[in-house]
Amino acid sequence: MSLLKLRRRPEPAATMSERDRRLIWRMAALLLDYPTEQTLAMVDELAAVVGELPRDIQPHLGRFLTHLRSTDPIVLAQRYVETFDMRRRASLHLTFYAYGDTRKRGMALLRFKHAYRHAGVELGDHELPDHLPVLLEFAATVDPIGGERLLGEHVPVLELLRLSLSDNGSPYSDLLAAVTATLPPVTTADRRRIAELAAQGPPEEEVGLEPFAMDPTMFAAAEGRR
Repeated sequence: MSLLKLRRRPEPAATMSERDRRLIWRMAALLLDYPTEQTLAMVDELAAVVGELPRDIQPHLGRFLTHLRSTDPIVLAQRYVETFDMRRRASLHLTFYAYGDTRKRGMALLRFKHAYRHAGVELGDHELPDHLPVLLEFAATVDPIGGERLLGEHVPVLELLRLSLSDNGSPYSDLLAAVTATLPPVTTADRRRIAELAAQGPPEEEVGLEPFAMDPTMFAAAEGRR
């Protein structure tokens, strides 16, 4: 990615309420996950929710829902895999950008795992804790303060992902724009970090994540609270 493409993102809505932020996180968690039949069946319901959100957020989510309506489900699934599973610079795993699949990433993943456990959540073995939809779901439904803290710590990665998706013309860039609008603005230090991550790319060392042991249940404790 050219450093000349580090464009400014929209400033967050000054009057955004906690309710609005949690709704945005919840919708983004759902829509950034693999597009299932269940998700596609909820498009009209989600569109109604979008109408209740701040005006500067509505176009982002509205455009993405229009994309879901107008695209064949098989094509949606193919494009999702092509976007997030086949491109190193568009990973939904937030620690991947700085650590790749190296041993150092295991310690970074524990930061997420400990935050979930502190909130009474146990993550299952089918997902890594830095997966953006998982974190957004956590922030929206379990611990808004802890979830926002983790999101805020990864603003440079979220912004880099938004830029990468935007540069490739991906509709998913609108979802990242909605998420980043709920967080503090990008700082000068953040922009330096974005430039570093963009220039270096994820580390190439492929050693697996053996030091990181996953737990047997996902959000089991949180389910009992709902």
